[in-house]
Amino acid sequence: MPIKRGILVAFICAVVFFFASNALSGSGRDNKPDKKKEELYKQVSLFSDALAIIQADYVDEVKPRDVIYGALKGMLSSLDPHSQFMDPDAYADLKIDREGKFGGLGIEITVKDGLPTVVTPIEDTPAWKAGLKANDKIVKIGEELTRDMTLNEAVKKLRGKPGDSVHITVLRESEKKVLEFTIVRDVIKIKDIKEARILEDGIGYIRLVQFGENTPRDLDNALERLSKEGMSALVLDLRNNPGGLLDSAVEVAQRFLEKDAMVVYTKGRKASQNMEFRSRFARPLTGIPMAVLINEGSASGSEIVAGCLQDHRRAIIVGVKSFGKGLVQTVVPLSDGSAVSLTTSRYFTPNGKEIQGKGLEPDIQAAEALIQPAQKDDAAAREAELLRESAASAEPPAGNQVEAGEYRSDSQLMRAIDVLKGIRLYSSK
Repeated sequence: MPIKRGILVAFICAVVFFFASNALSGSGRDNKPDKKKEELYKQVSLFSDALAIIQADYVDEVKPRDVIYGALKGMLSSLDPHSQFMDPDAYADLKIDREGKFGGLGIEITVKDGLPTVVTPIEDTPAWKAGLKANDKIVKIGEELTRDMTLNEAVKKLRGKPGDSVHITVLRESEKKVLEFTIVRDVIKIKDIKEARILEDGIGYIRLVQFGENTPRDLDNALERLSKEGMSALVLDLRNNPGGLLDSAVEVAQRFLEKDAMVVYTKGRKASQNMEFRSRFARPLTGIPMAVLINEGSASGSEIVAGCLQDHRRAIIVGVKSFGKGLVQTVVPLSDGSAVSLTTSRYFTPNGKEIQGKGLEPDIQAAEALIQPAQKDDAAAREAELLRESAASAEPPAGNQVEAGEYRSDSQLMRAIDVLKGIRLYSSK
């Protein structure tokens, strides 16, 4: 035991020295520590004392690394729901996520009110098909309660071998229900642009489900193709888009803005964390009216794009208030393959609106609802039936034209189409 204790003491001294030296560095021209840094030194000493007691007297022998990892997890999770410590396995999983292909359920989650919470299910994934919705609070994974579970712990438990199932229990506050789902894991392949086609009367429609490395290139291709097909207005659908890469979100926004227009800016505690992102795109698409669809599953990058276009009055925002995730995470790798994901600043729209915890309010409120067909004895229903019969006997639509029945049950999309038609009608007078 004396040898082990000696090693532990040396380790603790190294930890204290590291924190103390960082606390005391840069304290002023005369290098005198201020009160805050003296307090930090005292707290680091407190941590080292607790660590020594655990190692010496805890009922079971524990590895110093396990205790330190536990302390780091608690320290980061105490800051906000998005800051976290990642062990080497978790950090490796994060890097796999960024490649856009991973095993799991197909949900973006965060921690809200002490519970893992669905930001949005990714379209056409197991979670989407099972019926999970934005803001569903995951209260149990299997038989384990999730209260105060860290984000990393929840992600680990939700993931597993493709083909295996996981049972989750969720609280859906909007419906005051507790629901249970058994979902089979799959390899999640994410395609940034889900749809890109002309709907009707030259109105283009692009559904963007995340912001990845290839999003700007794919968007350029979609816009070029729709322009050749006669696009004279555009609906950009960002519903259930959880975000992704900041650079990609900025590049998407600048496709529709005049050069040098502000896209988003960040503010942190340090001057180096205050950054501005402006449009640098040489040939933006500024000559056609736009509507952007958002809902409570629109978060982070999609809120940046929608908020930017709203502030510059470049697009009408239609839908319901977005999720409200506007923190900048900086991932710092550590020497043993672990990493710290730390909130370093907040996002603000060009007009200074803070996104975090508040979300974006649309210009036109439109709840998500299916447009129900009219009763059979209704005159409008008889007229609609005649129109359907007439359409069925006509030539099929050219190119990527979409049949009306494929989208006219979507109340938010139809509201956006009506808005764009109104703008074009007003502009033509």
